[in-house]
Amino acid sequence: MKFSPGSAVEFRTFLPSDHERLVQLWHECDLTRPWNDPADDIRQCIENPSSELLVAIAGDILCGSVMMGCDGHRGWVYYLAVDPKTRHQGIGRTLMDYAETWMRARKVPKIQAMIRHDNLAVRGFYGRLNYRDGDVQLVQKWLTDETS
Repeated sequence: MKFSPGSAVEFRTFLPSDHERLVQLWHECDLTRPWNDPADDIRQCIENPSSELLVAIAGDILCGSVMMGCDGHRGWVYYLAVDPKTRHQGIGRTLMDYAETWMRARKVPKIQAMIRHDNLAVRGFYGRLNYRDGDVQLVQKWLTDETS
């Protein structure tokens, strides 16, 4: 059955009681890396007035998330996750609709997401939502001893 408004999935702002399951979901969806502490990412998001963390709840189970923020020029989406058992029901699309609405309400002209180059399934998901590869090259420099 496809997700539709009014179905058993609820979308709401992250609550501290969601923390353990949310981090578990991000691990299950391969969104974490050793150099990014998900607990610290959650803390930074909820303490920053220019960001928000939304979760999807099916029954009593947290099954999706999206973290969004604005850097003053563009909007960013992070940690878009849908539990593999609840994919292909429109949950990810609804989370992204919320992120786009959140950006529009703040008059953010562009929304972006970073996707690992080899994550073809996620690239396809964003493509179906009319997201296109940008015309910029990401460069980075580690300011700590971490190099991975």
